Amino acid sequence: MDAAELQTDDISQAIAAAIGWLDREQSPDGYWAGAAETNVAMEAEWLLTSHFLGQPLPGENLVIAGILNRQRPDGAWEVYPAAPKGDLNGTVEAYAALRAKGFAKDHPAMLKARDWIIAEGGLRNIRVFTRYWLAMIGVWPWAAAPNLPPEIIRLPFSIPLNIYHFAQWARATIVPLCVVSARQPVWPLPGNDLLEELFPQGRENFDFFLPNKIAKRFSLEWAFEHLDRALHWVQRKNLMPGRENAIKLCLEWLIKHQDWDGAWGGIQPPWIYSVIALFNEGYDLQHPVLQKAWSALDSHWSYERNGGRFIQATDSVVWDTMITLLAQAETGRDIAGTPSTRKALEWLLDAQVLVDGDWSKHTTNTKPGGWAFERANLRYPDVDDTAVCLTLLANIREDAGDLRPRIETAITPAVQWLLGMQCKNGGWGAFDKDNDKEIISKIPFCNFGEALDPPSADVTSHVLEAFGALGLKNTHPAVAHALQFLRDEQEQDGSWFGRWGVNYVYGTGAVLPALRAVGEDMTQPWIVSAAAWLKAHQNADGGWGESCASYMSAAWRGKGNSTPSQTAWALLGLMAQDEAPDTAALTRGLAHLTSTQRQDGTWNEPYFTGTGFPGYGAGSRVDLNDPAFIAGMPQGEELSRGFMIGYNLYRHYFPLMALGRARGLSGRQSL
Repeated sequence: MDAAELQTDDISQAIAAAIGWLDREQSPDGYWAGAAETNVAMEAEWLLTSHFLGQPLPGENLVIAGILNRQRPDGAWEVYPAAPKGDLNGTVEAYAALRAKGFAKDHPAMLKARDWIIAEGGLRNIRVFTRYWLAMIGVWPWAAAPNLPPEIIRLPFSIPLNIYHFAQWARATIVPLCVVSARQPVWPLPGNDLLEELFPQGRENFDFFLPNKIAKRFSLEWAFEHLDRALHWVQRKNLMPGRENAIKLCLEWLIKHQDWDGAWGGIQPPWIYSVIALFNEGYDLQHPVLQKAWSALDSHWSYERNGGRFIQATDSVVWDTMITLLAQAETGRDIAGTPSTRKALEWLLDAQVLVDGDWSKHTTNTKPGGWAFERANLRYPDVDDTAVCLTLLANIREDAGDLRPRIETAITPAVQWLLGMQCKNGGWGAFDKDNDKEIISKIPFCNFGEALDPPSADVTSHVLEAFGALGLKNTHPAVAHALQFLRDEQEQDGSWFGRWGVNYVYGTGAVLPALRAVGEDMTQPWIVSAAAWLKAHQNADGGWGESCASYMSAAWRGKGNSTPSQTAWALLGLMAQDEAPDTAALTRGLAHLTSTQRQDGTWNEPYFTGTGFPGYGAGSRVDLNDPAFIAGMPQGEELSRGFMIGYNLYRHYFPLMALGRARGLSGRQSL
């Protein structure tokens, strides 16, 4: 279809097909849930855990097939599809897992992986998590793995290294790892194999300690490295009074924090490390805590595709359901009056979290009222989900009929919770307030992903969009403070960094609708420059795309193969322009969506457009044009410290939302 020939009827046909697909894919319980695709480390680590427990994984042969099917021709495994090179950490963990399951070192897949690992410099630069996994099979000495003393559980809140100053995901992971680090268990590979083939110069000539890249003595990093060595020495000498009590406190914390579906924190790391820690402490698989945790592997956490079985890193069902409803509301569908969407709405209202969680440590005067990302994660509601859900409820409450009183009852505590979660710089983080103590990112353990949860432009924008839909405009003090945060976060080229979606297309596409929602003049130069940035990065096929590599290379900013979700984000940003929107860019983008829609009503998206961790450590945006930053980062475009996600429903509900909003605009402007 030529872009110039796009008509409102074409959009309506695409909307009808997309809604038909949703109706067919809806769960009988009312929700929608797309798979969250990630990298091979998820399945590899569960295979290693099954080796520790002496218990095969549910569908283990299919899990192994899924790992083998994703091996690159060069022998490596990658963090995200079409990455410029493989990931050393995931490749080492997959190699170890397959060897634990009986694969001989001369198996073709093992030979290719080993050759790639050696060519990449071997094991010297693997991350802390991978060192722990190798230590648990006896390949890595525990004395050379960063120490996590369980005594951290006792540190008062006033101390920066208190567990509640770590980001939600890091906190929930650290507590079980403290127990594992203290006990230093080893479950040898078959035949006590030490993977000698990965040490071509011999184990005796290998330096197992973290590479010391700290040039300046007496820096924080230098101090923490020496403290880590001291802790190991003290631990070896059994000079840790009260250690058993500290371990007991950690175990109590774990049991208290287990989710009703058997996992922990709604994500894989705390779940898997809690299983290991508890098992090593004598909890067998018949114990109710571990029985529930292990059985979760055969529930909504797993999915099968293309001859393989995969274990999700997270469960995005609440997020998926609320955005699916919001997208349908944009098309004009009667959410409360249509039986299928009403059922989903009631399911969503039931999912509101009305009990205190870890966030209350930072906001003692705030009552609960948010929503979580996952179905069972009551400890960690998040700002992003709460904001998007409020936008939905605000948009449908007028026509909600008998559900309106219930919606109004849900809105009030949610708004108060969001106001209580605003950070001192005006923005919002995901799970906690003012979670930005950078000293945490300096400890040896934190050489992975992000250990902090500072405010971001995308989360802040979703809050502002919700507030705008509820009538809170730019004169409200909290909104004005947030607007200044967004001004401060804008890049020089007019775009915004995307913390939770890839990347500048996501950030910019989130900010512009938020600015319009709270009543900003959309002709201001700083706003026009953002729209101009989006237009300048439209692809020749009319769509938008951005590679995950943009988190480490400025050359990839706003560049990549077109995807349905990123095209939709850009369109939503451009449609926020009140005055003289670029009709040509919109028409070409919408034509791209309608022409690439599949016959069954959905879209293909082979690339990851969701972000777990960019891999920066502190979690905030960085200057990619700073040579010192690039030189000091232990990752390149492969994002070996990062974590990218392919949310399978992003390809569907974001395009539907953009098409619905475009049809709504058709009455006041041509398309």
